[in-house]
Amino acid sequence: MAQNGEDCLFATKRCCMTDSKWPAFDPQAFLANAGLGKRIVHLKPKQAFFSQGDVADAVFYLQEGRAKLTVVSNAGKEATITLLSPGEFVGEEAVAAVAGNRLATATAITVCTALKIDRTEMIRVIHEERAFSDLFLAFLLARSMRTQADLVDQLFNSSEKRLARVLLLMAEFGKSPEPQTLLPVITQENLAEMIGTTRSRVSRFMNRFRKLGFIQYNGRIRVNKSLLNVVLHDQPFEQNAISAALLAPPGSSKSAKRIAKLVNTIQKAPKKPVQ
Repeated sequence: MAQNGEDCLFATKRCCMTDSKWPAFDPQAFLANAGLGKRIVHLKPKQAFFSQGDVADAVFYLQEGRAKLTVVSNAGKEATITLLSPGEFVGEEAVAAVAGNRLATATAITVCTALKIDRTEMIRVIHEERAFSDLFLAFLLARSMRTQADLVDQLFNSSEKRLARVLLLMAEFGKSPEPQTLLPVITQENLAEMIGTTRSRVSRFMNRFRKLGFIQYNGRIRVNKSLLNVVLHDQPFEQNAISAALLAPPGSSKSAKRIAKLVNTIQKAPKKPVQ
């Protein structure tokens, strides 16, 4: 009995000595450096990380730059699903139980640097390193919540408010203590795809945002903090924007004043209960 106790004590000491020789796993260091089953890749603007239909054999971790995720329908129509920022994973479907094909295309918007992690290595580190699995799970939950918010936005908000939200997300308001107010180059066609409207409407909304001082737009877009207050406002954004545009300017035309008066009358009218 004593011998068994000594053996257990020796085994415990040996495990402690073995563990002390290895530094604690650092997820950030793992994602910053190349190694076995992972390598650093550099992409130019418009270069693809992977394409829709490719075999999902790796996960990418975006270290620098901005990218977008797009899908193409059978009819050939392309839609932008989301924009990607540094610190995000892309291609996470590669860790599914059964490896399949890519459901979307990931493309660099700016010059990008990313860590490409082979599927086998990604699965290994998720299973063996608690710190990494916690980090990856937190990312997946955040991505799921973002997807739900996008769906709610698409179902209940106006096109104008959806555009304002996309611009704020691109500027990383609420995500970073120092938002990147100067956005990467993005076309009005891309913005229209993201919010589900036409390019002409996006152009009209952008001009309105600029006139109201919410953005500065001359080739590249700079988002001002005032746009955040508008999106968080309880009233429908289109009504706010129309009121601000029509009520103000001295010297407005008679028709503009009549429209403004009508809008005010509608907004002030008591709501009748539904019978």
